[in-house]
Amino acid sequence: MKKPCSTQDRSDRSPVGVEVSGLSKKYGNQTVLRDVSLSVVPGEIFVIMGPSGSGKSVLLRQIAGLDSPTAGTVRINGLDPMNPETRDRFALALVFQAGALFNSLSVYDNLALYPLEHRLCPKKDIHDRVMRALKILSLENAAKKFPSELSGGMKKRVAIARALVMEPQLMLYDEPTSELDPVMSATISEIIATLKHEFQVTTIVVSHDRDLALTIGDRVAILMKGELRTVSTAAELRRVTDPDVVDFLNPQIDLKNPRYQKLEAL
Repeated sequence: MKKPCSTQDRSDRSPVGVEVSGLSKKYGNQTVLRDVSLSVVPGEIFVIMGPSGSGKSVLLRQIAGLDSPTAGTVRINGLDPMNPETRDRFALALVFQAGALFNSLSVYDNLALYPLEHRLCPKKDIHDRVMRALKILSLENAAKKFPSELSGGMKKRVAIARALVMEPQLMLYDEPTSELDPVMSATISEIIATLKHEFQVTTIVVSHDRDLALTIGDRVAILMKGELRTVSTAAELRRVTDPDVVDFLNPQIDLKNPRYQKLEAL
């Protein structure tokens, strides 16, 4: 995606809106998403939650334009994310769950790789963008380190910094707090919220993290078995009466009637 080099003039870098309408996705005979419709308002933090296997990451891939729907549509400011022209017009960045860092490259080179390979800017401008992103995430001292030298929390921050280099209008996060301790999970949540306000970027987060969703999410969608059960604010979600949603958000441990005995056989 071609991006302007300037980090000063963001007048044409306004956050985008996302519209998902009647979206279904099948892999062979398996239906992963069923008739999902939702809207993401420009500039908001929209969190997608649900049990494992509910289709959250598949939905994120549809929004990112990495996979085509079986039925229905996804639109970013009215345009199809699968269309290369859309990708040229809007800056989108995806932060992968595992970071997807190249182990053979330093932190600096991980951030600079894409803009250098695609010649998005002169090398001096790319350097400035990389160092600015590292400074925002307090990673300046890690620029020469390799991923193997980083903690889990630092790898997450590097992955977010790499996304910032693209100066995105839409940030997509796939389980950004997975495998992190509670303090680092809170730190990553604070980073996501701060970046949203500082850069006025539309943010979509797939997460199991209830604290993240209810603290920084402007709205939260709950997916279950590929179906959208609710889209609510944090306050509204606390009043939802759907028993499946209530159990997902506030599971109770019952040693006399353990839930694992009710799990579906593979």
